[in-house]
Amino acid sequence: MSAPGRARLVVVSNRVALPRQTATGGLASALQAALRERGGLWFGWSGKLAAETAATVHRLHDARVDYATIDLSHADYDDFYTGFANGALWPMLHYRPDLVDYQRSYLDGYLRVNETFADRLQQLITPDDVLWVHDYHLIPLAAMLRRRGVKNRIGFFLHTPLPAAGLLIALPNHRELLETLVSYDLIGVHTTRDLRALEDYFLHETGATMRRDGRMRSANGRLFRGAAFPISIDTADIAEAARSAGSNRELGQLRDSLEGRALIIGVDRLDYSKGLPQRFQAYARLLERAPELHRRITFLQIAPPSRGAVLEYRQIRRELERSAGHINGKYAAPDWAPIRYINKSFPHKLLTGYYRAARVGLVTPLRDGMNLVAKEYVASQDPGNPGVLVLSRFAGAAQELTDALLVNPADTEEVADALQQALAMPLAERRRRWNAMMAVLRKNDITAWCNAFLQALGR
Repeated sequence: MSAPGRARLVVVSNRVALPRQTATGGLASALQAALRERGGLWFGWSGKLAAETAATVHRLHDARVDYATIDLSHADYDDFYTGFANGALWPMLHYRPDLVDYQRSYLDGYLRVNETFADRLQQLITPDDVLWVHDYHLIPLAAMLRRRGVKNRIGFFLHTPLPAAGLLIALPNHRELLETLVSYDLIGVHTTRDLRALEDYFLHETGATMRRDGRMRSANGRLFRGAAFPISIDTADIAEAARSAGSNRELGQLRDSLEGRALIIGVDRLDYSKGLPQRFQAYARLLERAPELHRRITFLQIAPPSRGAVLEYRQIRRELERSAGHINGKYAAPDWAPIRYINKSFPHKLLTGYYRAARVGLVTPLRDGMNLVAKEYVASQDPGNPGVLVLSRFAGAAQELTDALLVNPADTEEVADALQQALAMPLAERRRRWNAMMAVLRKNDITAWCNAFLQALGR
């Protein structure tokens, strides 16, 4: 087998970022760059639904990268994606066992789709390939490939948080699923807290042992390793996008509408893990106790809807609409709306301009694996007049961006305090905090993250 550093890279994920798609983010861009550099293959779901999960693999080649996708049946999508991945795994991984909707038929569908991925992928790989599998949708994929005789080096990266073992064991049939992770050679997580949870689960729930070299030996004798790789952003690209957004017409309209008011911005997918109801409560508390800020600030919350078929997502949308209406009804004036709540997405380059225009970035998830919005807000700032990041302690980004104002999102008073401190912060302190955080982001950008994982997998 050739050395992993020179081997072809095979990326496997639930969705594939096809070339010339306009909505790809930093992760997709980094993976495409790594694939183009080494030559590679990206395999996953096409995003399309069919009458039945197709045996046909759709192929596309662009810039040294092969793209291979399959369609899923409606039944497989409902069981695998909506049912188990997002109805059971997502809430459990985000510390919400009360929202877990576990049904054995969902788990069966999840395993069935992973078996389909393994069947199709086995036909596409060569013995020298290095495989990199992404996220909670595909936890058992390596075990299924190993059963098919695949001996390649395989790495896995979990993009969500990983709760402590005491919570993970609340998932029915947790060992049937999570023990399959030992079939990976390297399991990557975001933070040292996630890594401790991973190691604790295997050492105390599955009978694995820790070796002196940092690898674990599973109960069946297989060696594997866990490690923390904090994901990041394309720092230079986002900084440039924010600088160049100044001439954007939509950004000019936002600035004009503010009429000199300080902007607080939040940008989150509409999800119960993001702490949006608590965020609205904290902003309302700020307005209640600081009437001198009335007409001087505006809070813009952008929350594109997601997973609208899931009851909890419909409920949180209604709750936020009521809360925003209540805040505006209580505090608004004919010439001022204290909160602007928008349920649609915006082009990424325009968002960087919005970040740059905001005096405060408000990022307060209840739990988040990393939260790249926090990093993008920092990278988008004007070095001469940067804004202030208010960040949840429970986002992975808080482990790196320690010069943000760190808060417990469940503590209404603490978040309101931080908002007031951010709005009053002197320029010298804002610059000091921003420079410290920007130094982290320049050093640990998305390319460094990608290279660090692949080098560790190669070892």
